[in-house]
Amino acid sequence: MLMVSSIVYIFLLSSSLGCTCEEVKLKIKDLNEHIVCYLCAGYFIDATTITECLHTFCKSCIVKYLQTSKYCPMCNIKIHETQPLLNLKLDRVMQDIVFKLVPGLQESEDKRIKEFYQSRGLERVIQPTGDDAIPDATGLPYTSFDHSKAHFYRYDEQVSLCLERLSSSLAGKDKTKLTLQQKFVRCSVRAEVRHLRRVLCHRLNVEKQQVQMLFNNESLPDHMTMKRLWLSHWFGKAQPLVLHYTIKDKRSR
Repeated sequence: MLMVSSIVYIFLLSSSLGCTCEEVKLKIKDLNEHIVCYLCAGYFIDATTITECLHTFCKSCIVKYLQTSKYCPMCNIKIHETQPLLNLKLDRVMQDIVFKLVPGLQESEDKRIKEFYQSRGLERVIQPTGDDAIPDATGLPYTSFDHSKAHFYRYDEQVSLCLERLSSSLAGKDKTKLTLQQKFVRCSVRAEVRHLRRVLCHRLNVEKQQVQMLFNNESLPDHMTMKRLWLSHWFGKAQPLVLHYTIKDKRSR
């Protein structure tokens, strides 16, 4: 595992220990030297660290720079004799911290990526609604794409989830029937709450309108991504991220 700057350790330590110390307010400019790319002077996007010296840059910036150099742009250490790209590693911890510290940065980057693909004819085809989505052998619904233009996310960062039925909603003979036997799920951080609802619908054989996803007894919006949920409520905690669900009675809808 890569070492990261002291700001990362402080941030993780306070999150994991639930620090109750006096609140310290810092201006974002005071942290810029830790979260701004030396090459482009912007906040890290796809933060990537050189394993030889632990300096971090935007992925696109450092990859482009190393096309003409074998040395770190900050400390001038030789990264690799012939293939410097081999000594680069994505720093997901640093990237998560940057997104958490800089308001609106993640949303802005997601929008920029979406516009990039749409401008090149790679936009996503509208998914089937309701129960029309066809599940694959694993019970996960296929996403409707134009496969000649599709952009696949097989190398996405993954998150582990634990889907527990809310104990207060367990009742009588439905307890086993409407409870997942395999409650652990691993999915892309781009997966949304609505995708989890579809998985539950298929595996429990219930209608979409009956399923509600919860975190800390609060209902989750359909379009919230696992990335946003994890950064907002689970940052610094060990995986899996625990979510709850309830199954409403058809007659109560």
